[in-house]
Amino acid sequence: MPKKATPFLMFEGRAEEAMNFYVSVFRGARIDRITRYGAGGPGREGSVVRATMTLAGMEVMFVDSPITHAFTFTPATSFFIECETVAEIDALFGKLADGGQVMMPPDNYGFSQKFAWLADQFGVSWQLNLGS
Repeated sequence: MPKKATPFLMFEGRAEEAMNFYVSVFRGARIDRITRYGAGGPGREGSVVRATMTLAGMEVMFVDSPITHAFTFTPATSFFIECETVAEIDALFGKLADGGQVMMPPDNYGFSQKFAWLADQFGVSWQLNLGS
């Protein structure tokens, strides 16, 4: 039986930048642990071998792949954030959308009084929903 499931985000040199950004965006988010590549590789010295952070109460793992890939993040997998107020959605949307791509701007889509879907500057997809 597996111990637990942890979301795993793979970057190519921007993992720590992304984690620092998320700490600035989400109240209570924190970086818990970072292990870095040394001079001996295989990744660029100082880049992230493995890191974890707490984001909205959930542990998320981050890495910097030393291998260049032909793929990146897709909206098919996203973080669904349940917000308590319209002001919270608006604030998160404003920060996450900066340099990113909006797929569904904040609006009432019938299934929620206010909902938004976007990919941030790192390509990570976020759904922001006003809780009922």
